[in-house]
Amino acid sequence: MEKRPRCPRPPGVPRWVAMFHQPSRNSWTVAAESPHREPVLYAVGDMTQTVRARGEEATIALWGPKDDAWHLHDAPAAAQAPAAASPVAAADGVAGPAVLTERMTDRRHQVLMAALGKAGLYDLGPEDGEAVRALADRLDEPTVRRVAHWLSVAGGRQ
Repeated sequence: MEKRPRCPRPPGVPRWVAMFHQPSRNSWTVAAESPHREPVLYAVGDMTQTVRARGEEATIALWGPKDDAWHLHDAPAAAQAPAAASPVAAADGVAGPAVLTERMTDRRHQVLMAALGKAGLYDLGPEDGEAVRALADRLDEPTVRRVAHWLSVAGGRQ
C-alpha cells in the first residue's frame, strides 16, 4: 500500500483549496481556491484529467472550512492508470467522414464529461471513462444533450 505524502495546511483564512502533489519536486502546489466548494471541485476534475492525459498520477488534497477552522477533506481518489486517448488521423489533411464521425463522438464525450462534473462526479477513473466513451459512441446528439441536462439538473439539487 502506497503512503500519501503529507500535505501542508494552506495559509490564511479557511476557504476551499485544492492542492496537487508534484512528485518530481516532492512539493504541493495550490491548484484552485475559492470561498465555495463547487468551483474548486470542478477545477480538480479538469486538472486531474489533464494530469492523467500526460500519463501521470494525480495526488490531490482538498482543504476547506469546518467550524471556522481548516480541515483536510476527503479528495477524490486518483486512479493508478490513466485513460487511453484515441488518435484521430486525417488523410492528406482533409477531414473525411471517419474524421467527422470521430469529432462528433469526441464532442458527445465532452458534453457527457462536463455534465458529470456538474452532477458532482469530478474524479472519474479509467473504467468510468470507458463507460462514457461507450455512451458517446452509441447515443445520438439530442439524446446526449438530454442526458447532460438530467445530470446538470441533478447536480444543481445538492
